[in-house]
Amino acid sequence: MQTDLKPSFRQLCADHGLAVTHQRQVLYEVMQQMPGHPSPDEVYLRLRKRIPSISLATVYKNIRLFLDSGILQEVSPHHGSLRVEMNGHAHHHLVCIRCRSISDIDEASIGEMPRRKKLSGGFLVQRYAIDVIGLCAECQR
Repeated sequence: MQTDLKPSFRQLCADHGLAVTHQRQVLYEVMQQMPGHPSPDEVYLRLRKRIPSISLATVYKNIRLFLDSGILQEVSPHHGSLRVEMNGHAHHHLVCIRCRSISDIDEASIGEMPRRKKLSGGFLVQRYAIDVIGLCAECQR
């Protein structure tokens, strides 16, 4: 019996209609250990240490599958490259315009977003993602 409240990888895949594969499980484990908002290329470099034969295309394909199923979340595509995260709680991002670092900021710091699923014009909301653009403390020095 698991002591934490997180579902096992097998259960997570079952909940999202995905087949369990060794590569997907290791990808998921590697991503859990990575801080921040990694790009697929960063995930690939880390993953190759555990599965040397894995291709970059396989990493991209499985990250896209995790995104499409809702296991991962895409950080705003405005950062020049795909960035992903496993953080599922309501939050937004602080983005540094100089070093391109991305850090989380709790939704309460900005204010709660309306919980309506449809906005004017019939726009169907899937989730809110606010980017606060500026200079991080390191780049201000």
